[in-house]
Amino acid sequence: MSQSAAYHTDRDPLPDQDQKRAALGYLNEAWAEARHDGIDGDCLAQASLFAAFAELVGTYGEDAVAKFVEGLPGRVRNGEFSLMLAKQ
Repeated sequence: MSQSAAYHTDRDPLPDQDQKRAALGYLNEAWAEARHDGIDGDCLAQASLFAAFAELVGTYGEDAVAKFVEGLPGRVRNGEFSLMLAKQ
């Protein structure tokens, strides 16, 4: 962990947007390491989704998460998760 992140954590929690950015960095590192070790991207994606939904259900409950995922098809179709669009 970098010195600034450790310093920040000891004082106050990072703002939500900064936490999301840091979390994505950690996930990208773990993903790269798993791919380097030969883990298939599809397997990683499915395991990541399972872990993410399990965390959300544990935090918000099944009904809230079910309502959240109802909106995912439209978001996927709108390109929200397409890397080429996100970089533009």
